[in-house]
Amino acid sequence: MDITRSSPAPVRVVAVPPEPEPADLTALPEPIAVEPLQPLQPLQPLPATATTATTSAITTTATTSATATDVRGRRGRPRPRDLLALLRPGQWVKNLAVVPLALLDTHPWGAAAFLRTGWAVLGFTLASALVYVVNDLADRERDRLHPVKRHRPIASGRVSTLAAFVLTGALALALTGWAVAGPAWQWWPTALYLALSLAYSQGLKHVPLVDAFIVATGFVLRLVQGALLIGAQMSEWLALCVFSLCLMLALGKRRHEMTAAGRAHRPALRGYTLAFLDHLVVLVAVLTAVSYVLYLRDDASLAAGASLVTLLSAPCAVFGLARYLQLLLVEEGGGNPVHVLFRDRATLVNAALWAVLVALALLLPQSPA
Repeated sequence: MDITRSSPAPVRVVAVPPEPEPADLTALPEPIAVEPLQPLQPLQPLPATATTATTSAITTTATTSATATDVRGRRGRPRPRDLLALLRPGQWVKNLAVVPLALLDTHPWGAAAFLRTGWAVLGFTLASALVYVVNDLADRERDRLHPVKRHRPIASGRVSTLAAFVLTGALALALTGWAVAGPAWQWWPTALYLALSLAYSQGLKHVPLVDAFIVATGFVLRLVQGALLIGAQMSEWLALCVFSLCLMLALGKRRHEMTAAGRAHRPALRGYTLAFLDHLVVLVAVLTAVSYVLYLRDDASLAAGASLVTLLSAPCAVFGLARYLQLLLVEEGGGNPVHVLFRDRATLVNAALWAVLVALALLLPQSPA
């Protein structure tokens, strides 16, 4: 036996643990011991500092919410600037642009004609301011739903209804004094304007087409008032031109309101569509251009030899109409015609050129007979 040879390695035996028996799913679980509920302890009062801080926070939140809801509507005395904004001085330029048109039929001009024209402008400025206040009082709830008109003094709460009524009475008294101090019975265009405006505020503004026609008629009455006070004979073509031009602006304003705030703001808009307003605006613009040319040809008090100047002024009038249609239909403007026409650079340059041409046609020396 060779003892030098190594013996084979011993076999290692590893014990394998027995597999666990499967759980008996049918066996009921052992009951869990539940400890009895302990009686509730009384709440400890908060410290005085914590109570004060909580109350202050709640009061601040309630005050902020009330302020945001009321929009300064509880002020006792409105600011003069808010009262002036209620009169809309930016709209007074309408009187300056329409009433003095009666001077076109007066040649030569004199100081008395200018003074009477200024008197007519003053009367219609008071009347239009009175109408603005009455309209804002009647539309204050509806204006709060409009994205722009909700910032008006009454709708926003900066001027209370009581202060607005007091201002209405003051304007009515001032307008009565204007009528009494002026020539007898020559204030009827202003009185008719007030009657139409009150009927407009009481319900006619909700009737489609009638609302826009009443607005345009108010501008014709401005022209009539100026002609009546200076003793001029008003041209029918000029009256038609003013009426159609103002009707176009009124229809354009309604079209802008439909695109900006929908039909819910103004009930009369339910009788319009954008396509219908587009057709009306273009139709009235054509009528404005034709009546203007006919006025220049038949009734304008032009100097002799001014036919060339008159011919050159017609394209300026047509360009002004076309520019307004572009601002209205292409650039979606027209919400405030005064701002659109007096802030557009192309319109201002064209109006200045037109005014120079018309002044030359009116002021050129008369040729001897």
